[in-house]
Amino acid sequence: MMKKYWIVFTLLGFYFSGYSQAFVTKNGMIRFYSETKLEKIEAVNRQVNVAFMPPTGDFFFKVLIKSFNFEKALMQEHFNENYLESAKYPDATFVGKITNYQEINFKKDGTYPANVEGKLTIHGQTRQVKQTGTLEIKNGLVTARAKFSILLADYNISVPNTVVNNISKSIEITVEATMAELNKN
Repeated sequence: MMKKYWIVFTLLGFYFSGYSQAFVTKNGMIRFYSETKLEKIEAVNRQVNVAFMPPTGDFFFKVLIKSFNFEKALMQEHFNENYLESAKYPDATFVGKITNYQEINFKKDGTYPANVEGKLTIHGQTRQVKQTGTLEIKNGLVTARAKFSILLADYNISVPNTVVNNISKSIEITVEATMAELNKN
């Protein structure tokens, strides 16, 4: 499965190499968090492929669902088998744009607001999303950060009645990815 994951990222690298400037990483981070009165659930994935093209604002990420790590092994098993059905839906993706990319000075260190729009696909369901985050430019690297919430129902993720009070209907998602330039001119 990892081989397939790398093939997709490599093909993206070749596609993006036609751009005059592209920033990429294979070590982005996505964290999700759910809290109810009964339970807190958190998982982190540090194997997220991310690509960003400053000349166009195009932004992409792909995450392998099975790469999320939980504190409790049983939670991870239920997440993969029952909720996200990772055998059937192995990854989640975002394809979109940073719409205000022209307002960001990629030659000057600093933190800039980033307005992101695009299509988020989770569990085989695609939804149009709009979020605000930041891009930090520092020492030639670009770090993208965002925090937002999704509704499980929007992505057709059902929770059995036996644990419905343990999992929030709204899940907080945190994204952070530090990207290096793919092709230095």
